[in-house]
Amino acid sequence: MKWANLYFLGYAILLAGIVAALWKAGVLENVGAGWTAIGVVIAVGIGIMVSVANSGRKESIQIEK
Repeated sequence: MKWANLYFLGYAILLAGIVAALWKAGVLENVGAGWTAIGVVIAVGIGIMVSVANSGRKESIQIEK
């Protein structure tokens, strides 16, 4: 498994834990399903961007002629 995939998997587990904690505390009942879904989609998008940005070294390849 690539490091970017592993990073995103950890982020998804963290996000699921946060959503479960908010649900258990009753916060999500006051917010509503629509805003909750929007927040989750935004958080997943941020997680994808961060995992791709941290996916490895960026190098320039020198080709000698």
